[in-house]
Amino acid sequence: MELKEIAGAMNFETVTGGAELNIEINRGYVSDLLSDVIANTQEGDLWITLQTHPNIAAVAGMKELSGIIIINGRRPEKETIDKAEDENIPILVSDLPAFEVIGRLYKLGITGMKSDAEGV
Repeated sequence: MELKEIAGAMNFETVTGGAELNIEINRGYVSDLLSDVIANTQEGDLWITLQTHPNIAAVAGMKELSGIIIINGRRPEKETIDKAEDENIPILVSDLPAFEVIGRLYKLGITGMKSDAEGV
């Protein structure tokens, strides 16, 4: 499922990366610890977090993540938006809590598991 389809189905607000929303999403990851995201995400993952500081864009760019969803109605800092634009990282925001976002993504077919093609 493409990120733009997810954004529409979930009513996410696109803050950055509108042109990057045609990317295919196969897996999601939720964490608020940057070291955990660095250690455990895979290229192309969609990251769900409540963090709003610029380091989230740096980590997402370094790990080549497909995008970031910021939850609980939080808004990214201006520096975060600038960094995400530099890194071509889409940032979406939701008023929903993590549990609800993850449950709805799961219903859309986005899981936290590796795909069969990756050798589950």
